Amino acid sequence: MTGIDPRTPVLVGVGQASERVDSEDYRGLSAVELAAEAARQALADCAAADPGRLAAEIDTVAGIRQFEVSVPGAHAPLGRSDNYPRSVANRIGARPARAILEVAGGQGPQHLVTELAGTIAAGGAEVVLAFGSEAISTARKLAGAEDKPDFSESVGGQLDDRGFGLTGLVNRQMIAHGLTEPSLQYAICENARRARLKQSREEYAAGMGELFAPFTRVAAANPHAAAPTERDATELATPTDRNRLIADPYPRYLVARDQVNQGAAVLLMSTGAADRLGVPEDRRAYLHGHSDLRERRLLERTDLSASPASVLAVRRALDMAGVGMDELAWLDLYSCFPIAVANIADEFGLRADDPRGLTVTGGLPFFGGAGNNYSMHAIAETVRRVRAEPGRFGLVGANGGVLSKYSVGVYASTPAPWRAPEDDGPQAEIDGWPAVVRADYPDGWATVETYTVRYRGDRRTGIVVGRLEADGRRFLATTEDADTLALLTEGDPIGARIYARSLGHGNRVAMDQARMNRLFPPRPAGLREDYEHVLVRREGHLLEVTINRPDAHNALHPPANVELDEVFDAFFADPDLWVAILTGAGERAFSAGNDLAYTASGKPLWVPKNGFAGLTNRAEMPKPVIAAVNGYAMGGGLEIALACHLVVADAEAKFALSEVKVGLVAGAGGLVRLPRAVPAKLANEMILTGRRLSAPEALEYGLVNRVTEAGGALAAARELAAEILDGSPTSVRTSLRIMAETAGIADPVAAVNHPTDALDDLIVSEDTLEGVTAFAQKRKPVWRNR
Repeated sequence: MTGIDPRTPVLVGVGQASERVDSEDYRGLSAVELAAEAARQALADCAAADPGRLAAEIDTVAGIRQFEVSVPGAHAPLGRSDNYPRSVANRIGARPARAILEVAGGQGPQHLVTELAGTIAAGGAEVVLAFGSEAISTARKLAGAEDKPDFSESVGGQLDDRGFGLTGLVNRQMIAHGLTEPSLQYAICENARRARLKQSREEYAAGMGELFAPFTRVAAANPHAAAPTERDATELATPTDRNRLIADPYPRYLVARDQVNQGAAVLLMSTGAADRLGVPEDRRAYLHGHSDLRERRLLERTDLSASPASVLAVRRALDMAGVGMDELAWLDLYSCFPIAVANIADEFGLRADDPRGLTVTGGLPFFGGAGNNYSMHAIAETVRRVRAEPGRFGLVGANGGVLSKYSVGVYASTPAPWRAPEDDGPQAEIDGWPAVVRADYPDGWATVETYTVRYRGDRRTGIVVGRLEADGRRFLATTEDADTLALLTEGDPIGARIYARSLGHGNRVAMDQARMNRLFPPRPAGLREDYEHVLVRREGHLLEVTINRPDAHNALHPPANVELDEVFDAFFADPDLWVAILTGAGERAFSAGNDLAYTASGKPLWVPKNGFAGLTNRAEMPKPVIAAVNGYAMGGGLEIALACHLVVADAEAKFALSEVKVGLVAGAGGLVRLPRAVPAKLANEMILTGRRLSAPEALEYGLVNRVTEAGGALAAARELAAEILDGSPTSVRTSLRIMAETAGIADPVAAVNHPTDALDDLIVSEDTLEGVTAFAQKRKPVWRNR
């Protein structure tokens, strides 16, 4: 083609493949085979050279990640390829120099097309094939069969595996409160939108049905649709046995359908390559506008009811293409849930009955949510349409995360020069938007900002995003309380007043404080007679605490941590207990930290708010705690010892932060306390390599106070405790308090002059009077501890 740069990227071929398990011609194709079939169609769609010759020209292949490799620990019940892009390439006779496996997320297909177009324009590639596929229906159908197929492939070769791409999409609070499933995350936003629009539950449900009813008509006419059934708005929005509630406000028909067998592929090349290979003009489509923007993290957003970053991406892509929304002939707005469509429609005034329609495929709930690859189908269909009607434009909006990552493409068959991405400035602006302050441990009166209810059989769990009345901070909490669930399911809870309480296993909400106290009674004061995982011995003013799990190397799981937290609460509250010793049962280990076997069993792992052993996160430790380390203090075990004021170790003790060996970090204080306890370079080595220190080394570097003969740590700790008990408990507490208050002050003079009430309290205490008097009378003081 004359008048256009030969490196200008152009889309020249598209293909789709699908099969339904209930069809007569069902073949049980793997994901690789579905993608290969779509790729063959894309090659043939070029109407150029022989497809075999064309395949040999492909220098780059890029695959969209399947669901079964999209999150850590995902399972492929029928096996999978170790290099999906090259497996597909092998099927079609391609031998590309480069293979890419994209990050997870529905934005992937459009993001890849934009990126690869830029690569072509920059001369980094000439002929590129992008594709994706899912065989989820087949995997579910055949996983339990005795003669199930094996889709495993060992291909090897170069692969640019970009990883999961999950950073920013989930955090510890969301995991702790079960807000990890897309249906729940989007429901939180959906209910926030309902509140913004001031609609009743019934009005909003009707609106969702009206929005998606036209989608079903498109799907019903699409031969690749997984659910080609036309339904009206009422049927979509009304819960029934078949249309069961998934998460308020979603019944099943309104959420993405992932049970599909579908594949799609797009072939791109430079205009020069298209000319050389004889691709006809009527097979070419151009990317006139594009944008890729990322929203703030979900719980940081000031408004959970919308994603302005997604809207901005659409606006910028249209501006780059030089067209307005009303000039588009076709749109495909990512439709995993109604709000993903409504978010764009709200801003651009698009109606549910827009004569153009808001989908070219039928949308994710009806055409099918083909994993991360849905928008590859939308691109294929849009390219087919713009080629058929030259001069008209189509837009594809591809969404990933929770309205988190939005990639937009504007297509037409009219030749257009390539324009490089211009998103850096807008993305910096988005990143600079104010973030909501979060409360990880909310306690007190609050209001409901938004919510959802998860339905699993007969079990219902409410998930609440709330705001504390005291300071407006946002928090997550759950509830299974009948009264609170009634508020969430029957009334209009948004703006309602609730009571929040933070617990080690998560935050909870109830209708009021009295109800919260009935659901979670305050812990009784004092020590219990016995514990399941802890031994407690009280002798005078000394408390000895033993982690009693020797068969597990005294590793801690939630029940053990709860007991230790309770014991130390009682210790710090009891005026007659002045010093505590913590040790481990047996001779092999003080504590091996987290019980990884417990975690591997699938049980939830959590720690009390005060941290491992009830110590590592404790805000105040006003009385001395001595660690008697017998054997290994590994990982969390060393973090516990670091949290103690004094450490006595026997000669066989070993100290290490070994978290990096199991893919974790020493997040319970080890990363903070160890560099303050030993020389920085040594701390770095221990943290980054898991290096173990022997007891003599630990003594040399100041990590422990004393080393004893093997088996003598507890006896030596008792001797050290006796020395502390010989002094004034009031003076000991005051000393600890002042050290804590001045710990962050670098200048010694400023630290000495730091204003504190502690000394004022001390000089009027009975212990001070007794100490001075006893000294003058040359007798042993009798401490009052008051």
